[in-house]
Amino acid sequence: MFKNFLPDEHVESIFEIRPEELKERGIKGIITDLDNTLVAWDVEEATPEISQWFKLMAENDIKVTITSNNNEERVSVFSQPLDTKYIYSARKPLSKAFKKAQKQMKLQKEEIVVIGDQLLTDVLGGNFAGFHTILVVPIVETDGFWTKFNRKIERRIMNYMRRKGKITWEDKS
Repeated sequence: MFKNFLPDEHVESIFEIRPEELKERGIKGIITDLDNTLVAWDVEEATPEISQWFKLMAENDIKVTITSNNNEERVSVFSQPLDTKYIYSARKPLSKAFKKAQKQMKLQKEEIVVIGDQLLTDVLGGNFAGFHTILVVPIVETDGFWTKFNRKIERRIMNYMRRKGKITWEDKS
């Protein structure tokens, strides 16, 4: 049961995910979360660094779709200046939004990675949908109401998996 919460990879930040390495592995698409993955949950627009990361992915022909449980206004205001596709009100961890993103990209599952900061939405949903998952450390330690609730559950799951030797990275929270 807990294996569905286990990401395939763990990185400190989105900036550790480089297009050259993705391409070497045959990755042509990214489904990424928005809040606390790309920017802090209360930051409206992309930082210059995030804009550069999106530009780098586009220059390397890697498609990126932002998939967020947040509302249309939040996700569109962030995504449109980056000229990237997005899915709002995704209802992660349900698989529908992940499959929709895959269909929009016209790629096979093995050509896509899912990136996010939450086990209960991004990793679980990506794993259920059959994608390679990458967990990033949340950008900030503050969260919205529902995410705070999720984080408590995640800490318990991570502690259990750490005790069982399933994860080896350190939890800095």
